[in-house]
Amino acid sequence: MKTTRLTRREIVGYGLGDMGFNFYWTNISTFLLIFYTDVFGITAAAAATMLFVVKIFNAFTDPMIGAFADRTQTRWGKFRPYLLFMPLPLAVIGVLTYSTPDFGPTGKLVWAYVTYLLLMTTYTGVNLPYSALSGVISGDAKERNAINASRFVCGFAGGTLVTALSPRLVAWFGGADHALGWTLTMVFWGIAAALIFAFTFSATTERVQPVQAAASSVRQDLADLRSNLPWILLFFLALIIMLSITLRMTSAAYYFKYVVNRPELLATFMPAYLLAAAAGTAFTPLLTRFIDKRKLLIGLMLASTVLSAAFLFVQSDQIAMMYALQIALGLVLGPKSPLSFAMLADSADYNEWRNGRRATGMTFAASSFAQKLGTAVAVAVIGALFSVLGYVPNAAQSAQSQAGIVWLMSVIPAGFTLLAAVIMAFYSLDNPTMARIQSDLAERKSSPPTP
Repeated sequence: MKTTRLTRREIVGYGLGDMGFNFYWTNISTFLLIFYTDVFGITAAAAATMLFVVKIFNAFTDPMIGAFADRTQTRWGKFRPYLLFMPLPLAVIGVLTYSTPDFGPTGKLVWAYVTYLLLMTTYTGVNLPYSALSGVISGDAKERNAINASRFVCGFAGGTLVTALSPRLVAWFGGADHALGWTLTMVFWGIAAALIFAFTFSATTERVQPVQAAASSVRQDLADLRSNLPWILLFFLALIIMLSITLRMTSAAYYFKYVVNRPELLATFMPAYLLAAAAGTAFTPLLTRFIDKRKLLIGLMLASTVLSAAFLFVQSDQIAMMYALQIALGLVLGPKSPLSFAMLADSADYNEWRNGRRATGMTFAASSFAQKLGTAVAVAVIGALFSVLGYVPNAAQSAQSQAGIVWLMSVIPAGFTLLAAVIMAFYSLDNPTMARIQSDLAERKSSPPTP
C-alpha cells in the first residue's frame, strides 16, 4: 500500500495531539472521582454510579460518532476538521464539569450527570476522529508504528504534566478554595489542549483512500465488524486493559491519602509511571522490528500481571519499592497503546481486504467504546467496594477499607492483565499475514477497475 513518506513534522505533530487529550483524560481518570467525593461533596456511591451510567450511555454513542466521521467529506479530509472545530466547546464543558455550583445534594448530582455526559461526548467527538486519523495518514506498517509510538510518548508526557501540575495549579489558582482552583485549572488545560489540536490539524495529511467507490451503510459497517474476529479481540483487549489501568490510577489517590498517609506523593508517583511508560513507548518501533506485535503484547501483559500482583506485598512504609514497581509497570505497559492502535489499523486493512469496504472511524470507535466501558466498570467496582467496606471521605479508614484500596492497586488489576494475555493468544494478524494483506490491497488499487 504505497503512500508518500511521512515527514518528521507530521509524526511529531500527530503525536502531540495525544498530549492535548491527556490534559483531559488523565485529569478525569486520576482526579475526577476524588474531586466529586472530597471537593464537590457527592457521596462515593452516588459519584461512582453517575460515572458508570454516563460512561455506559456515552460508550454507545461512539459508533454513531465513528460512522458520522467516516461519512464526513471536506477539503481537509474526513477526520482532521474535528481537531479544528471541536476543541473550543470541549474546553468550555471541561470547565463546567469541574465547577461546583451550590445546588444542594440533588442539584449537584444532576449537574454532575449533565456536565460529565456532555464532556465525554464532546471529548469523543474530537478523540475518535483523531484516533482514526492514524489509520489514514499512512498505509505503511512501520510508519504506523512510528506515529502511534509518537502519539503515546506525547500522551504519557501529557499525563505526566497533568499529574505533576494539576494539584499545584489547584493550590496556585485557588489557595484554600479547592473548588475555585479546579475550575481555573481546567481553564488552563482547555486552552493548552486547543492550541495543540490546532497544530496537529496543520501538521497532518490524510493519504489512505478506500478501494470502494461508494460508502457503505452504517448497518453494513457494523455487520462487517461483527464478523471481524481480530477487531472483536482488540475490542475486549482495550476494555480489559483500560479496566486494569483505571483501577490503579483512580485508586492511587486514595492509596496515598488513606493507606500511606502521604497524599503529596501522588504528585511524583503518577508522573514516575507516566515517564516510564513514555520510555517504554519510545522503544516500541525498535521492539517491533524483532518481535511480532501479538507476541510482544502477550509478553507485556504477563509481565504487568506479575508486577501488579507484587504490589499486594508492599508495606505502607516501603516507598522506594512502590516507586520501583510503578516504574517497572510503566516500562512494560508503555508499548501496549501504540501496539493496540497499530493493530486496530491492521484490522481496518483486514476488513477492506476481506470485504472490499473500509470504515476506519467505526473501527477505531471500538477502542473509544471499550475504553469508556472499561473505565465505567472500573469506577463501578471502586464505588461498590468502597460502599461495602465503609469508605468515609476525609476521615481515617477502617482496616477493611484500607485492604480494599490495596487490592484495587494490586491483585484485581493483575487478574485483568492476565485475561488480556489469554485473549491475545487468539489474535491472527501477525506480520506475515499483514504483509500479504497490504500487498493484495496495493495491487487492487493499482489495477484498473473491471467494467
